[in-house]
Amino acid sequence: MTEQRGSAPRQSATDETIAALAVRLRAADTGGWTADATRALVVRLGWGWSGSPTVVTGRSTGDARLRPVGKFEERYVSGEAYVELAVPVRHTAPDAASQAEAFRLVKDELTAALGEASIMGVHGRLAPFLGTVPGWGSPYLRWRGESDTIELRAGATGPELVLQPTDPAESWFVRQGNGDEHGITGFFGFRPDGSNGGLTFPGGWRTRSWETMTRALAAFLTTLPAETTALRTPMWMPIYGRIEGKGAPILFDIDCGDRLMLASFADESVDPPSLGWGTAAEYPTTGRPWPDPGHPRLRIDAGGPGEPDGQVLAETIVATARAMGVESPEDLLIGSEATDMGAYRVTFYGLGLPMG
Repeated sequence: MTEQRGSAPRQSATDETIAALAVRLRAADTGGWTADATRALVVRLGWGWSGSPTVVTGRSTGDARLRPVGKFEERYVSGEAYVELAVPVRHTAPDAASQAEAFRLVKDELTAALGEASIMGVHGRLAPFLGTVPGWGSPYLRWRGESDTIELRAGATGPELVLQPTDPAESWFVRQGNGDEHGITGFFGFRPDGSNGGLTFPGGWRTRSWETMTRALAAFLTTLPAETTALRTPMWMPIYGRIEGKGAPILFDIDCGDRLMLASFADESVDPPSLGWGTAAEYPTTGRPWPDPGHPRLRIDAGGPGEPDGQVLAETIVATARAMGVESPEDLLIGSEATDMGAYRVTFYGLGLPMG
């Protein structure tokens, strides 16, 4: 039977659960994502092909979108006419807390249906093929397959479920690691199991000025609690610094689950209020990660999703590092403890700092 251009879906998908949709997408035959194969895919899914990027789904959360290969995608494909089919799966209020909670709920549903995601991360300001990212945060999860991958990502109005050919998105990501400042953003974590066989990793870049360090930290900290909440994966990041005559002591702790908390191990020569720090008495919630009120003595509870002022926090960290005797951001390094976020091994590409 031949489907007519612009025909309505054969069945309503309004009441299909997100998990059921994900299972169907994962099992779909995409046929290499050529124009004809993609049209056939849409028809088999019971959706309406219109010949445009819009795919009529009948879902209450709205229609899906195909992303055709254009100037930003063409160098990363090998015969594909499209690089993704994105389906909005939950709409929610625009504030960071609501968006993070909606993402988390969908993540839990998909994990129950598909198992733990192969890859977990944050796009930062650079989504694949220079796509846009929401202002509240850009978390994503991927259930990686040899030819096709399912991705849960933060969309404009809520989380989206994306079916995509595996190679183009990964090729785009690897080629961003070209050494340029901010050439690759966000962070990337993978589970060391069979689903990630053959995975390749980009190079990075190095922060060489305090101005670059401030920008990178500000972007990272502004959205971090929303992203760790959405991913349901807390992080702890110690930052060390090389100081002449003192070795490379720990300078800062960054602890983030549902709230972002910072601490500094600066000595008594650093005046806390002048640099923006408080104490355990001023921020009693920081007793959760650091129960000893005197160690570390300098603290900030920067708040939950949508609350941190990343620029101010970054300026505080940079000013404190310099006051402690760190001569250049090239003398800072992320503690190796930060590489483990739950089951994932993580690289923080967007900060431009080496791992210690």
